[in-house]
Amino acid sequence: MTEMLTLDAFEEASQKVKEVTQETKLVESPYFSAQCGNRVWLKPENMQRTGAYKVRGAYYKISTMSAEELDRGIITASAGNHAQGVAFAATRAHARSVVVMPTTTPLIKVERTKGYGAEVVLSGDVYDESCNFALELAEREGMTFIHPFNDPVVATGQGTIAMEIVQELPLVDTILVPVGGGGLSCGVAMFAKLYNPKIRVIGVEPAGAPSLTAALEAGSPVKLPGANTIADGTAVLEVGDKVFPYLQQNLDDVITVPDDELIVAFLDMVENHKMIVENSGLLTVAALKHLPAENRRVVSILSGGNMDVITMSSVVQHGLIQRGRIFTVSVLLPDRPGMLVKVASAIADENGNVIKLEHNQFVSTNRNAAVELRVTIEAFGEDHKRQIVAALEAAGFAPELVQTAL
Repeated sequence: MTEMLTLDAFEEASQKVKEVTQETKLVESPYFSAQCGNRVWLKPENMQRTGAYKVRGAYYKISTMSAEELDRGIITASAGNHAQGVAFAATRAHARSVVVMPTTTPLIKVERTKGYGAEVVLSGDVYDESCNFALELAEREGMTFIHPFNDPVVATGQGTIAMEIVQELPLVDTILVPVGGGGLSCGVAMFAKLYNPKIRVIGVEPAGAPSLTAALEAGSPVKLPGANTIADGTAVLEVGDKVFPYLQQNLDDVITVPDDELIVAFLDMVENHKMIVENSGLLTVAALKHLPAENRRVVSILSGGNMDVITMSSVVQHGLIQRGRIFTVSVLLPDRPGMLVKVASAIADENGNVIKLEHNQFVSTNRNAAVELRVTIEAFGEDHKRQIVAALEAAGFAPELVQTAL
């Protein structure tokens, strides 16, 4: 078998994965370019078959397996995207597949994994617990285990993304890649450095699960005490020990991103590119503003787009609130006819849109002195929000900004 993580292996993997992947051409982003002071392109693996890049590594790995390994059945553990990739690739190879997923996995990922032909077992609260159970099951039933990231063969398949990037944008300066367990970042960084050592490859991980940052500080993989992030696809407690040496050698930097920045990145992506990208895939978009503004050619890898509608709705609402486009004011006013109209008129005169009203007559025992009116308002952004609040003050009220509950 070809030695992995070499140019020959990447070329072999690239030809193989073309059998099942969809072309995800780079999308130039004038919006994000203007926001960060660099020239930005997006690599939309959220548009990939199975909704994520993971089909690359899974399909390439399974293509290298023997008939005996396939006959024993394939088992893996995954928070969702690798699960779908393995299920799809195993079914195509006419092999049985079992996928162990965390109990917190979004329903859409569970159902789609089943839809591709896998048997799904829910076990553990995070990926690492699911992986331990899958390894026990593999040992007990004699199945062939495929690791989602700690495998140079899988990483080689994932690295075909970098090959496509440089083929389309040969003068790329920087590639931003999401980091969970390290398989994608390992493959991307290794190919990029083999192709052109001057290309900067920067890993991006959630602040609530910085497994790579912890490993780099310690000099070897360490297990985090827990993971707390909305980027569920990268909520991994420990980076893979087989891929870590490559990450140490080839990554130029690592950026950690808080969840709040992912929320507004989702909003920006929907409004400016009409694309649904899951929180883990948005890490590289949120990281753009952490780069120096140097007019460099930067590619952000959007690793996946498998997001359930309930999560999507919650992220949109929180994003609108963070951007000042939805906010709530509390106004105390006498319980007299015409007061509500006066408040509404002040808001309307500033082109604010009232989307919710709560009138509480029992906030004080003296209704003539104080009745609370809570108004939830839609605005164009922070500046418009301040204008509306100022208009309410000019009308003789004392508006107080309070937490919005939608």
